[in-house]
Amino acid sequence: MDGFISLLVFAGLFYLMMRFGCGAHMIHGHHHGHGHSGHKRGEIHRDPVCGMEVAPDQGYGKVHDGQTLRFCSRACLDKFDADPERYLHKTGEQS
Repeated sequence: MDGFISLLVFAGLFYLMMRFGCGAHMIHGHHHGHGHSGHKRGEIHRDPVCGMEVAPDQGYGKVHDGQTLRFCSRACLDKFDADPERYLHKTGEQS
């Protein structure tokens, strides 16, 4: 029973850290001030799937072949992950 309680405590702490702590940006797709993107403040990106403009601090980000791409929604990110070549060839160079 002690092992089960320890597991529950560990799982609860893990959840809290992922939800509100160091892993929060991975869940929500936000990189506020962590220096991951290397982009200038106010720079606008274009979602390669739907073409919508996305600010660097909004939506979801993904590094593909050394290039940071921004997506307006999780649905667009999932579509890209399913067939990246389709969307990279469709839009050409991304900003």
